Amino acid sequence: LQPDLDQIRCNQQESILATNIEIKARIDDYQQKKKLIESIIVDLPVVLHQEDTFFYSPDGRLKLRVLSPSEGQLIYYHRPDLDGPKLSEYYIYPTSEPGLLKTVLSTGLGVRGVVKKTRLVYLAENVRIHLDQVNDLGNFLELEVVFMSEQDRSIAEKQSRIWMQNLEIARQDLIEGAYIDLLGEIK
Repeated sequence: LQPDLDQIRCNQQESILATNIEIKARIDDYQQKKKLIESIIVDLPVVLHQEDTFFYSPDGRLKLRVLSPSEGQLIYYHRPDLDGPKLSEYYIYPTSEPGLLKTVLSTGLGVRGVVKKTRLVYLAENVRIHLDQVNDLGNFLELEVVFMSEQDRSIAEKQSRIWMQNLEIARQDLIEGAYIDLLGEIK
């Protein structure tokens, strides 16, 4: 059984503030990590090809994620650049005209850079695991533990640490920023 794409988007069809606890880690052996994830999560992943165009923003990050010529998401998020589990607050606005929106935002704000990736998305209750192959950067694992209230935040932080152990994510593999930041470091 393959998870439903609507479930993957986890209420991302509305432009409301959402929060999760997130980690991002560099991985050396993509196939080994994929096997490990699939030994824990039995559902097949959804495969997504994403192009994220980042725009200049005075605070946080603003990107347009193009999923197809007729489907995109404008995403604004604020997340501290720390290497461990961190709070991520974000808004997602769906669009059926990502090309037009990209033109408007590029003209008005300027483009910081573009990140292209192939993402495998695995779901386990309130946890999203992304296994990413990022052009020009390599392979990464991103873990997002979604929570609904401040009371649930401490539980989500504990969950993220448990998942890090289960997925054998070492502290030295954690990265602080976003893919766009890493691309900027190599140029």
